[in-house]
Amino acid sequence: MTYSKASMEEELMRDRSKQNVERMANQMGDEPAQFGLLMDIFFDGSYRATQYSAHLLGKCCDLHPHLILPYLGKMIDLLDEEVHDSLKRNILRTMQFVDIPEEHWDKTVQYCFELLQSRKEPIAVKVFGMTVLANLCEKLPELKNELRIIIEDQMPYGSAGFKSRGSKILKKLQQ
Repeated sequence: MTYSKASMEEELMRDRSKQNVERMANQMGDEPAQFGLLMDIFFDGSYRATQYSAHLLGKCCDLHPHLILPYLGKMIDLLDEEVHDSLKRNILRTMQFVDIPEEHWDKTVQYCFELLQSRKEPIAVKVFGMTVLANLCEKLPELKNELRIIIEDQMPYGSAGFKSRGSKILKKLQQ
């Protein structure tokens, strides 16, 4: 099925179930034009449409991560704005599976370290940000020590999810 922007938004607003999102992602396939319509909704849709599109964005990027690359800079810029936690969570979730281009490293590193040290950010946002940083440490090994210190500092107070991911990342950082 080929969606128009209106039909895609209507479908997202009508049924936000996991099954429908997976079906839509599979129908869209590896089509940059279809993904572009989704990104139009994500960036310029109504508040609710933007929120609902974030789940479909994540699912599409699970299947075809390369589709996000032309939009990555704009997504990173969006993180500087006051956005719903679901948008932050899905942006960072997507970024953990993408080879982030060098031109976005500085801003991504700065943002992820800030959110990781914030007391206000939800656990899932922190965990995805931690993973993005760990992935960037492969290209920027000078960040490993700072990331290790922050994770170790927060481990005693973290949720089970934070501790689990933190432990895995700490092992990865020692390699």
